[in-house]
Amino acid sequence: MLSPRALLVRGMLAGLAAGLLAFVFAHFVGEGPIDQAIAFEEANAAPEPAVAGEPEGISRTVQSTVGLLTASLIYAVALGGIFAMVFAAAYGRIGRFGPRATAVLVALTGFVVVALVPWLKYPANPPATGDPDTIGRRTSLFFLVMVIALAGVALGGYLGRAQVARLGTWNAGLVGAGAFVLVVGLALALLPSIEEVPEGFSPILLWNFRLASLGTQLVVWTTLGLVFGLLAERGARLSRQPVPVAAGR
Repeated sequence: MLSPRALLVRGMLAGLAAGLLAFVFAHFVGEGPIDQAIAFEEANAAPEPAVAGEPEGISRTVQSTVGLLTASLIYAVALGGIFAMVFAAAYGRIGRFGPRATAVLVALTGFVVVALVPWLKYPANPPATGDPDTIGRRTSLFFLVMVIALAGVALGGYLGRAQVARLGTWNAGLVGAGAFVLVVGLALALLPSIEEVPEGFSPILLWNFRLASLGTQLVVWTTLGLVFGLLAERGARLSRQPVPVAAGR
């Protein structure tokens, strides 16, 4: 198999591709709801007196283009490096899967743990719908759900592997999946909800923004799994090829 350095490079390259595609998706799908939310906020905000010499903020044009692209690339490239390390730890330990299948399974697990499960309880909110005083609490609860989902994956994997000999691979997998759903379901039911959407805010606009947010994460994780799997498999195949011996030696 490839060295950790080679895997890390491939992970970052996959992250670069994921960041570019995530930018395209977020720009064309997510920026519309953000603009509408900002318009709602400005229409309902009390006028503030102008302060002489106050620096102007970054324009929406820059935020939705260069700013969004920069943030998408930094996030996805860093995530790609972490993805490569998780892949290296998982490869050969979760079944007789090749590099592509392992990468897809790691990407699927990552999407569920990092994006989907937290989104089910604490989905992203557009501008004008959040209380600045609760940012810390919301962030803590979001990461708590992520940790619980990760613990559910670990518990489900352990129970599934323990039952393979007795129940077979398929039924053992169902046992592991059931344990994960049980842990996550209890956590989502018991943790407090946070409702901060102001009166009069369009529920359709809120739903569209939340779907765009989840869709962006889906693009990132799908691209990571597919591109990294392709690069890792190609690299592993090349590393197994014999080195040609120069003529005359």
